[in-house]
Amino acid sequence: DVQLVESGGGSVQAGGSLRLSCRAFGYGDCMGWFRQAPGKEREWVVGGHVGDAPTYAASVKGRFTFSQDNAKSTLYLQMDNLKLEDTAMYYCAAGGSVGCFSLRPVDFAFWGQGTQVTVSS
Repeated sequence: DVQLVESGGGSVQAGGSLRLSCRAFGYGDCMGWFRQAPGKEREWVVGGHVGDAPTYAASVKGRFTFSQDNAKSTLYLQMDNLKLEDTAMYYCAAGGSVGCFSLRPVDFAFWGQGTQVTVSS
């Protein structure tokens, strides 16, 4: 099994930055970040096959940066120029290769507990 532990969430004003971390105990073929706002479905943010260039959601492209530190078994999500609509619970996820093609939560078997990001005006 894969265990994922997120950290780094918090409250920030619009235009600010946060960096999320995901300590991974094991990896899936596809690793990524999702988010879920109240009353909305969980949605893909960024991720990819290990070692490949990541795929970003259009809403975050140019503002968010996905990276990995293999020595620390940690994934990072650097979020810059945050907007009100980025407010959500953010989850780290691991799954089989199909997840990186479908970008659907159902194709990811392992999830972290989530970390809350709140952006205010």
